[in-house]
Amino acid sequence: MSGSEVRRDRYLDLLRSIALVRVVAYHTFSGAVFSLLFPAMGVMFALAGALMARSLTRPAGTVLRSRARRVLVPLWVYAATVLVLLLAQGWSPGAEGSWGQLILWFVPIGDPVLPESAGSGLVDPTWPVQAGEILWYVRTYVWFMLLSPLLLRAFRARPWPVLLAPLALSGVLALGLLPLPSWAEAPVTDAATYGSCWVLGFAHQSGALRRIPRGVVLAAGPAVMGLGLWWAAGHLGEAGWDLNEIPLAQALWSLGFCAVLLRISPVWQELPRPLRFLDGAVTLLNARAMTVYLWHNLLLVLTVLLVDLLWRSDALSTAVPGLLESPWLSFVLVWPLLGAVILAVGWAEDLAAGRPPRLWPVHPARASAPAAPPTPGAPGATGRTAAPGPATPPATGRTAAPGPLHAPGPATPPATGRAAAPGPLHAEAPALAPGAAAVPAPGPAPATVAAPARPGGGAPVRSWLYPRSVREASARPAVSPRSPHSGLG
Repeated sequence: MSGSEVRRDRYLDLLRSIALVRVVAYHTFSGAVFSLLFPAMGVMFALAGALMARSLTRPAGTVLRSRARRVLVPLWVYAATVLVLLLAQGWSPGAEGSWGQLILWFVPIGDPVLPESAGSGLVDPTWPVQAGEILWYVRTYVWFMLLSPLLLRAFRARPWPVLLAPLALSGVLALGLLPLPSWAEAPVTDAATYGSCWVLGFAHQSGALRRIPRGVVLAAGPAVMGLGLWWAAGHLGEAGWDLNEIPLAQALWSLGFCAVLLRISPVWQELPRPLRFLDGAVTLLNARAMTVYLWHNLLLVLTVLLVDLLWRSDALSTAVPGLLESPWLSFVLVWPLLGAVILAVGWAEDLAAGRPPRLWPVHPARASAPAAPPTPGAPGATGRTAAPGPATPPATGRTAAPGPLHAPGPATPPATGRAAAPGPLHAEAPALAPGAAAVPAPGPAPATVAAPARPGGGAPVRSWLYPRSVREASARPAVSPRSPHSGLG
């Protein structure tokens, strides 16, 4: 692998993959346990906040255009498909609002107009609600993205107030101290619920979270989660312990959970050996994160139709009635359907990110990073073009006549005692993902491999979280030009 390539942090990629699978499972099984087991939306917002903070080392306008394109292009493909299906079934936007509100399907700053039901027959007529209910995440993501330049500046000035402000707003809303108009209730509530997770991503990327002692975070995180459970216990509704229906409890649980995950965060340039078999799936889910999220709920409606068709088989209905009644069948069927959608329209995410389109990106994509500056004293370090030397004579099998080993060159400039100017920590990774940090790929192989440094500074970490090859420093030979190389993951 060349020194001009970068690789992603596979720990963060793994978290995003788990979050996506958990989202699909939640919408399949509708179980409150999933909101407690792994707060997927909080994790996704925290990872997206970290990626946004990393990207904002560049001009804000450039970053916003890039991020907006990566979100909007897959959304436009999805929205166009849903609207064509609705219009084909005779729906008119004028019946629910106005034709002008269709713009919210393509510029998601509010909830789009859609009917409560459409069509009749084999497909569940409430499918438009299923197709539209997942768009709240895109709306909230877009608002966080637009506000991030200001939020990041405020965080750098006053980190704790900015981190806790969304949580305080969620508490005010939960106590009914701030009544909101109906059109603002859902957007403001969602932003208050997950805003602290987004800002926590800033803290992770800047190293502020890493500077807090690990024991403090590992104690405070579960305490905050416990506070969320205490609030939920007194506000249980028809959904029971489903924290998605109790915003303040969700905000507390997600913040504490994400703080623990990000504080123990190792830097994995590759998955540990026991998890290596997941590498292709993790790469695919991260490369097609928006596609999987947008389409999965609509495809779950389609799995119900497929199960109904299976019930019409007397052999199956008699032999495996328990399987046909189980939601596990829908959970299994939705993944091949998602695979078909990835093949059909997933390449739109590549176009949005400025990458060559790929149908099934289970292998890492390669990306070029800025070339390293020349070493002082090396040819070309003075800004002048080195004079061409004599060409290497062809091999003749004879020993060449002795000559000077090196032509005289410019002397190495003396040390001045000044530290070198800091360069960029990371090159921009092309994947959207709603948030993972990339780490620079190694250049020429050094004599020894050091343990990875802590993000934000500090001593190298030696932990079971790191693969043995990273934890234990050892010499390694130079990589042969014929050896296989891995690229951006």
